Amino acid sequence: MKKLALLFLLASCSGTTANAPAAKGDPPPSIVLIVTDDQGYGDLGATGNRVIDTPHMDALARDGAGIETFYVSPVCAPTRASLMTGRYNYRTRVVDTWVGRAMMEPDETTVAEVLRDAGFATGIFGKWHLGDSHPMRPMDQGFEESLVHLGGGLAQPSEPPENGRRYTNPILFQNGAPVHTHGYCTDVYFDAALKWISEVHKAGRPFFVYLPTNAPHGPFHDVPQALYEKYLGRDLGPVLLGGAGDRDRVARVFAMIENIDQNVGRLIDKLDTLGIGDDTLVVFMVDNGPNSVRYVGNMRGKKGEVYEGGIRSPFFLRWPARLKAGRKSDRIAAHVDVMPTLLEAAGVALPKGLKLDGRSLLPLVEGKKVAWPDRTIFIQAHRGDRPLPYHHFAARSQRWKLIRPTGFSNERPSKDAPFELYDMANDPREEHDLAAQRPEVTAALRERYDAWFRDVSSTRPHNYEPPRIVIGTDHETTTLLTKQNWRRSEGPGWGVRGRWLVHVARAARFDATVRLKEALRGRAELRIGSARAAVEATGLEQSLTFRNLRVPAGDAEVEFTLTHQGKTSGPHQVVLTRQ
Repeated sequence: MKKLALLFLLASCSGTTANAPAAKGDPPPSIVLIVTDDQGYGDLGATGNRVIDTPHMDALARDGAGIETFYVSPVCAPTRASLMTGRYNYRTRVVDTWVGRAMMEPDETTVAEVLRDAGFATGIFGKWHLGDSHPMRPMDQGFEESLVHLGGGLAQPSEPPENGRRYTNPILFQNGAPVHTHGYCTDVYFDAALKWISEVHKAGRPFFVYLPTNAPHGPFHDVPQALYEKYLGRDLGPVLLGGAGDRDRVARVFAMIENIDQNVGRLIDKLDTLGIGDDTLVVFMVDNGPNSVRYVGNMRGKKGEVYEGGIRSPFFLRWPARLKAGRKSDRIAAHVDVMPTLLEAAGVALPKGLKLDGRSLLPLVEGKKVAWPDRTIFIQAHRGDRPLPYHHFAARSQRWKLIRPTGFSNERPSKDAPFELYDMANDPREEHDLAAQRPEVTAALRERYDAWFRDVSSTRPHNYEPPRIVIGTDHETTTLLTKQNWRRSEGPGWGVRGRWLVHVARAARFDATVRLKEALRGRAELRIGSARAAVEATGLEQSLTFRNLRVPAGDAEVEFTLTHQGKTSGPHQVVLTRQ
C-alpha cells in the first residue's frame, strides 16, 4: 500500500475513515462515473434549460436520486484530483491545470486502486488530466484499462503533432500506447467503454468505469455538424443571458452536449441489454462551470469563478435496485464525497489508515435518518505554483457562503480585494453582500478557512512541489515530455522556455528526439541532469535527434534551448527513450 500522509480532520469537514461493507453474499454493484468537461450546471433540460435536448441525462435525474447543492472546483484538474482521492486537491499536489501544476502525487490512493484491489475491473475512457508520464498515468493509478488523451484536452500542446487538433478520428493513448481511432471523440470513448463492459461482464467481474469526456471543452472547431446546424437554427436567446453570450459558440457547445446525451442513452441501453441496468450505479456530474456566459439556473458565474455558477454541478445517481426515483437531498456536498460514496455503494472498506476529507452521500440519497451535522466545504483555485491564503476561494456552510473572488487567472490577489458574504438560503444569486452586516459570520467562516488552509498545506513535506516524472524504468521506456508538465521559465501562457523535473530511476543511456514548433537555424542544446549535448540545427527540420546520452541516477532537470539570431527558444516536445 502507498505511503499515507497523516492529516488533521476539521470537525467542519466531517471526514470519513471507513465504509460499511455490503451484507455477506450480496453481489456488489458495478459503477459508472460520467464527468463532462466545461458543461456547466444549466446545460440540461433537467436543470431548467429550455433550449437544449438532453433526454437521456434528464432521465438520469428523473429516474435516479440526487444532491441538490453539489460543489466542484472552478476548473478541471483540481476537481479530478478530488474525485479520484476523496481529498481536497491541495493535499494531492494538484493546484492548477497546466505547466507542471496538474500532476497528482503518486502516493495518493485512488478510488480505482481501492476498487481494483477489491476485485473490480477498472477502466477509464476519456480525460485524465492528472499526469501523462510514469508514475502518474491512469494505468499507474489503479486503472487496468485506459483509453485517454494527454494533458487537459485534445488540441493542446500535449497532443501528438500529427493529430492536428482533431476531435474526429483522434490519436489517443490506450494503456500507454498511441492508437489511431475512428469517429468523434465522445463516441470513441463510449464505444470503447461499452465494448469493455461487455467483456468484463462476460468474465463475471463487477466493474468501475470512469467516463470523463473532454467535450464540451474547447476549441470548438470540430463538433458534430448536424447537431451544430440544428442549434444554429434555434432561438438561443433564453440561454444567452440577455444577449451577452456567443451564439455560435453556444450552438457548438450544445451540439457536443447533445452528442454526449446520445451516448448516455447508448450506455443505459447496453446495461439493460446485459441485464445489469438495475444493479449498476450510474453517477453523472460536471467538472466546473460553463465555458461561456450562458444560462446557469438561478445563479450567476461561469468556469473559473467562485460564484455558484462556476462551482455548482448537477449530481445524479441512478441505481434502480437501491435508490428511489426522484429522491433529493438538500444537504451541501462536494467532489471530495464521491470516492467514499462509491466505496460504500460497492461495499468496499477503506484501506486501513486512509483518511478522507469527504463522506459518503449514500445515506442521504437513500433517505435514511442519519446524523449529518452542518459542515463547511472549501473551494479554492487560481493560477500559480502554490496556493495563497484568501486568494480566489469559497467557504460554504449549509446556509452561508464566504468568498473572495480575486480572479482565477491572477497568480496573486489584489491586496484590497474585499470578502463577500451571502445568505444562500435567501439569496441564491449572490446579489446582496452581507459581510459588513454580519461580521460574526464572516469571522467564523474565515477562522474555519484558516484552519483548513493550514491543514491541507501541511499534508506532506514540500506540499506544493510537483511530483517528479520518473524516467528510465521498465514501466515506461519512452517518455514524452510536453509543456503540460514542464515548469515554465519564460513567456506567457504555456511558455516558450521551461524545464521538466524528473527522477532517473537508474543510470542509463538515453536517445532524445526534440520536436520543434517551427524549423529554425541555430545552436541547439539538450541537458538531462549532468548530461549535455549540442547540435547545429540547419533550419530545415522540425525535429532534432540526440543519441547516447549517459545519464546518472537521481533527481535531474531536462531542458532544451535553441538559439536563433540572438534569441533563445524552447522545444515543442521532447521524447526520451532509454536504450
